[in-house]
Amino acid sequence: MASLPPYSMPTSVSRSATSPEDIRSMAELMLRTSIREGSISASSTATTRPRHSSGSRSSTGLTSPGATVISSATIARYEGPLTATTTSPRSYDETALSATEQDTRLRQLKYEMRAAEASAPRRSIDGLFKAACSTDLLFLIDTTGSMAGHIQAAKNQVRSIVADIEITFLNQAEVRIAVVGYKDHGDSPNVQFLDFTPSAGRVHSFLDELTATGGNDTPEDVLGGIRQALNATWKHQTRCIVHIADAPPHGRDSHDLEDYSDHYPNPGSEPHTLTYKPLLQQMVGLKINYALLRINSYTDRMALNFLQIYAKASAECRLHESNAYYSQLCSIREDARSKLLCSGGNYRRSTVAGLVFDELELGIQFSALRHLVVQMVASSASRTASRMSGPSKGLGKSRTGKRSNYDLAAINEDEDNDDDELKLETETPQWNTRSWFDEMLAVEGFSPDVVVHGARTLDTMMAHDDNIKMGVTELTIHKRLRPFAQGAMRVAFYARTAASHDRFVVKSFKKFGKGLPHLAEDMRCQALCKAFALEFNALSGENHAIDFIVTTCLKGKPGVGSEEDCMSLEPFIHGDYIKYNNNCGYINQEIPHDRFNLAAQAFSHFTFERSRGGFLVSDLQGVGHLLTDPAIRTRDPERFKLSETNLGEEGFKFFFATHACNDICKKLQLQSNASMVMTGRYRFRGSWPTMDNTVCCSNKLCGRIVPLNNARKSDGFPGYHWCDSCWPQLASSKVKRICVGPGPHHEFEMSLFFYESQGRKAMRMCSKHRNKEDKLKNIDGGLTLTSGPLVVDDTGQFWNQLKSAARRKSISSGSEKSGSGHHRRV
Repeated sequence: MASLPPYSMPTSVSRSATSPEDIRSMAELMLRTSIREGSISASSTATTRPRHSSGSRSSTGLTSPGATVISSATIARYEGPLTATTTSPRSYDETALSATEQDTRLRQLKYEMRAAEASAPRRSIDGLFKAACSTDLLFLIDTTGSMAGHIQAAKNQVRSIVADIEITFLNQAEVRIAVVGYKDHGDSPNVQFLDFTPSAGRVHSFLDELTATGGNDTPEDVLGGIRQALNATWKHQTRCIVHIADAPPHGRDSHDLEDYSDHYPNPGSEPHTLTYKPLLQQMVGLKINYALLRINSYTDRMALNFLQIYAKASAECRLHESNAYYSQLCSIREDARSKLLCSGGNYRRSTVAGLVFDELELGIQFSALRHLVVQMVASSASRTASRMSGPSKGLGKSRTGKRSNYDLAAINEDEDNDDDELKLETETPQWNTRSWFDEMLAVEGFSPDVVVHGARTLDTMMAHDDNIKMGVTELTIHKRLRPFAQGAMRVAFYARTAASHDRFVVKSFKKFGKGLPHLAEDMRCQALCKAFALEFNALSGENHAIDFIVTTCLKGKPGVGSEEDCMSLEPFIHGDYIKYNNNCGYINQEIPHDRFNLAAQAFSHFTFERSRGGFLVSDLQGVGHLLTDPAIRTRDPERFKLSETNLGEEGFKFFFATHACNDICKKLQLQSNASMVMTGRYRFRGSWPTMDNTVCCSNKLCGRIVPLNNARKSDGFPGYHWCDSCWPQLASSKVKRICVGPGPHHEFEMSLFFYESQGRKAMRMCSKHRNKEDKLKNIDGGLTLTSGPLVVDDTGQFWNQLKSAARRKSISSGSEKSGSGHHRRV
């Protein structure tokens, strides 16, 4: 099938000599248009901010995607909608897109998306699950006199530990185990070592040789044991040290003991002169995850010291709540969180770090060893997959020097990579102060079409990407010039729209980011997730209902700014941001009984079951029931090809490796499980009940799920449904405008919020004149004379408008037919 050619305005136009009649006709049109439009005041004239190159961004922050920018000097303080005026002086751009132009833009976007899909490199994810889950596990064990019971427990459970890890990873992972036993200076042998081996029998035999003897003062040679562990032959990408100890290292900076209890109280005074910081930094450099199985309080200070080294590398770090320094860690976390959240509450550093530091309570319950070790390895494997980001970042070199080529860049798009030179917003957002927003953007783009969700809506959307409908949107955005948060690729700005009370966030790319095709793909993924949520909520009940934010993708308007930079607009969420699961098997176990956490895990399983193995939605995070930035995995590699988070069937394995069905899964009668994923022989629920119609709020920038019976309706806007937040804004944003149509001077009333909610420019004529105007718009083959200003530019658009509106034949084509050769390019 022939592809649609790109849409673009002509860069030049051919024309020949123009007759006096032509000139008079066009002059009359210009005069009529000038009278209708009115003059543009100097105060409302837009100035276009020049686009900064990636290497010359201003120190005040990143300039927003090139678009029309108006200084805040002309913006007064306000309460409520940003455009609450009774009359409407001409703004810098009130040109409404015709239906033909909107259709052209949608077809152009589809063309660009197909072109992007065709040029996108095929991501190599085959074997990803095995590569991420194959594990090097090293037991670091204190073998002094007090540890006899723990050594015996490790010996008794080592075979079960290996078996459990293999089962957890669906029998696709290779597990190698090493052991380092250490005592104290003066003991012989001081350190005993078994290098990595896949044989559980060899490990069992080595543990038999370890005897719990020795030890003199309270601290032990922990650092000597760590040095030996670092010299093991690490190979696999998931690397774990499980440390079983009841005593700290030597040195008063590593424990809270009196000096008389430590023969080497000065750090570095041990015979090998080691200190903990260089060793822990080397562990981080080798991408080794660390877990301390806590037995008593002697190791509390050591755990805190080790954690601080990992925290500097953005690892996910936890102390057990029984640790004496647990409250101090919570205070440190809260300070960092407060700085990063910048008063808003919904942006934070990535919760999915590349490494894990964990302190788990072992105590004297030797039977817990098996469970804790498997839990640690599974958590580490999830972070390994999140860290594996292709050739650009690399997987890290093994001792063989080889580098894996798995491309997982999208698993964690907003992974920490702070730009120290970028100054972030520090002020508390002043949402109701118009002058606080120091940048005004004229943008256009695409938003999902809001539809009533019927019995077949989800099936239709699952059948083909094109069935997830989009509409063209035009907006005026007021935003802060300086971002308040950043990730590796994007920055976030506080923002408001012109006619709404609602609070928003604008996200734009730091350098060379995604184009509209990629942002539109993300938007369609989110819209499909919302469709899944509509059915899930109806089946699971109101107590476990969830919803998804669907972004709007935008760029600067043609002719008024740069069209190259793209951005997304989404509602600002206030509250505690929680990660429920990720794209690589992570499950939030810190809040196991939280109703939204339970709902999120069951929802991911539901999407796989409801689609009969075609889709699986994961990477669920948000505030309470309101979720954002999900990831969709598809069985069909041709679906959502531009979505970098689509791990396909490898992603199915990650989910089912760690998912445990909860009561919601059982209530929904979900049948699929991990063994089916591995064998390919599936059994799904036979049928699903017919759903009553449900709707989303008709505000395209909101789209909140609303039960049909509870939706607000208005005779003034038939066929539209509104949530409780958007409903009152229809009335509060009503203004009176002077009709620009012909005839006597008169006013008409309109709701600015309604037009903004539909991504449309507010009307400038009363309904009577608008109906007449609509009949005259399509002239000469569907070209539209818009109500915007006629501006001479070098694209030929002005000339085309005049010719179309005057109903003249093309001068250039007429000249060609008559054989006249007096052409020139302008």
